[in-house]
Amino acid sequence: MLNLKNPNFYHNRELSWLQFNTRVLKQAQDETLPLLERLKFLAIYGTNLDEFYMIRVAGLKKLFSAGIIVSGADRLTPLQQLREIRHYLHQEQQVVEHCRTEIFKKLEAEGIVVKNYNDLNNQDKHKINRYFQENIYPVIIPIAVDPTHPFPHLNNLSFGLIVKLQDTENETIERFGIVRVPRVLSRYVELGEGIYLPIESVVEQHVEELFPGYKLLKYASFRVTRNADIEIEEEEADDFMEILEEGLKLRRKGEMVRLEVGSNADDEIINFFNRHANVYKDDIYKFHTDLNLSSLWQIIGNKDFAHLLAPSFKPKNIPPLDANENLFALLEKQDIFMYHPYESFEPIVKLIQQAAKDPDVVSIKMTLYRSGQNSPIVRALMDASESGKQVTVMVELKARFDEENNLIWAKALEKSGAHVIYGIKGLKVHAKAALVTRRTNGRLKQYAHLGTGNYNPSTAKIYTDMSYMTSKDEVTNDLTRFFHFLTGFSKKGKLNELYMAPSQIKPKLLSLIHNETRQGENGRIIAKVNSLVDDDVILALYKASQAGVKVDLIVRGICCLKPGIEGISDNIRVISILGKYLEHARAFYFKNDTSKVYISSADWMPRNLMRRIELLTAVKDEDAQQKIIQILNLQCSDTVLAHELHSDGTYTKVKADERSINNHKLLEEYVNKISKATRKESSTNIQHLIERLFIES
Repeated sequence: MLNLKNPNFYHNRELSWLQFNTRVLKQAQDETLPLLERLKFLAIYGTNLDEFYMIRVAGLKKLFSAGIIVSGADRLTPLQQLREIRHYLHQEQQVVEHCRTEIFKKLEAEGIVVKNYNDLNNQDKHKINRYFQENIYPVIIPIAVDPTHPFPHLNNLSFGLIVKLQDTENETIERFGIVRVPRVLSRYVELGEGIYLPIESVVEQHVEELFPGYKLLKYASFRVTRNADIEIEEEEADDFMEILEEGLKLRRKGEMVRLEVGSNADDEIINFFNRHANVYKDDIYKFHTDLNLSSLWQIIGNKDFAHLLAPSFKPKNIPPLDANENLFALLEKQDIFMYHPYESFEPIVKLIQQAAKDPDVVSIKMTLYRSGQNSPIVRALMDASESGKQVTVMVELKARFDEENNLIWAKALEKSGAHVIYGIKGLKVHAKAALVTRRTNGRLKQYAHLGTGNYNPSTAKIYTDMSYMTSKDEVTNDLTRFFHFLTGFSKKGKLNELYMAPSQIKPKLLSLIHNETRQGENGRIIAKVNSLVDDDVILALYKASQAGVKVDLIVRGICCLKPGIEGISDNIRVISILGKYLEHARAFYFKNDTSKVYISSADWMPRNLMRRIELLTAVKDEDAQQKIIQILNLQCSDTVLAHELHSDGTYTKVKADERSINNHKLLEEYVNKISKATRKESSTNIQHLIERLFIES
């Protein structure tokens, strides 16, 4: 009998993530996309890589330093993984630089040009010199480094110049210095009409003004990456908010894990810097293009060149939603399912806003993970609290890289009188849920929203997520228990209709997979997640495949399961979809289950299933079920945005046959057609149109 725990049957998590980011890079290389759309994917690639080094590589370094060799199901040690990562990234760097150069070469024909100071005419140089004196000189920080001036602390993602200087009065005296470029300064200086100058090109011309009496011999730009993963010892203090604020300060001071330098950084400059920074040699990357890909957003955001981006899509409200209808009255008649960003996130915002203003509403309870800046939902919650309603909000302060924003909202909510919970000890609350309690006809009636994404109207326009709204008592009663669990103490934490991690979701998923396994060739599973890492879930899927169950997995990012292994996973197909929208929804179809369709906030990773509070929801409304199944089937049929995973860990673009199926484009067209039809068709005809469009797709 085959040993299904053989490490050869599993992909490494970190290397699988690198493959995901390579697929993002391939979008930047796609010549069928508009030029700024390609540049956008290059910026996303860079932002992703920054976070990967700050969290994952930093974590592997800590494991290696601690002498820990225990690893995942693939059995690679931390040192083996670090070597593979560095080799992979150094090779891919050439592709990144070539891609960036090619895009900017083509952008020149469209009027977007990146120049250096020395490329300018005298008139423009004079203009830039004046700009330097008025806007850069007052805030830039020149730092001497010598025995009396210690090497400065450089915060995470600090950017600047390393300079070698010569004393003008005594040429035998040479010194090194650092010029820090604060984040308040833009990465590129805009000369106007699409002309951009990298800020280091401007600063380099004025280094001798920053260090009077010294001549500039040579310089190089640099950027540092530090360990940004916060370890919070919750036992050491009672005030969780206070601990987190301290942790955010420590993040900026974490161990340096990567150094990026410009092309003119020679060995002398690198050695000077690294005597103080102590970055491992293979974590030093020399670039022949401008540092900091994430700064390309400055150029992408130029509204004068919006025509070089993919056409924008305005999310729509489609039946049964109407802009003027009372949501409480509608939810008493039927459930509502929405697929964002094609369908507007506005009804969820409206639900909380209506609840805040409705005199019959007595309480609002919500979880907030990433609410974004200027959140209309948080403002509505504050209004509700100030008007005397009971408002309970679980603000997850440990939402990585969104902690500072969440701290601000938590304090504002508390000030308005809301009851704010700052996380659960030892667990991160990742569930997306809202519950409104309203007095109607002399009794209390509750209305629920459950989703796969955050309560963030901004990201809801670019992330694909699912929303389910209902007033069914079995769901709302469970959500009441869920919020009681968050605010009180419970050793069970068990729900009846919903399923909650860490105690219920994983056993339920394994049970659903086993049930399909028992059906053999009549079994069918379609699962859409962001990441698939959990060993037990992978093992169960392997057994399902061996039993003849057809399994389709739509996994955007990390996938540790190897499809296509003869006798192990030959009935499993894995695709990853990358395109205009970030695939973020988690939805599952199990053919032989009584409920058949589920949505969840949880990915199939140990951290989600065992170390977070998450929710899994059975969608029992038949129309919603069919809609989710149709969406999943449509994505499985995609021939434009889908990449298929092979057993060797590589991905290839799905080959298009006579049909060209771009699920993002088709769903935009589908929602547009229905939205237009609502102005002239009856609701019955609209329903027929919806069904026909999905069948055609």
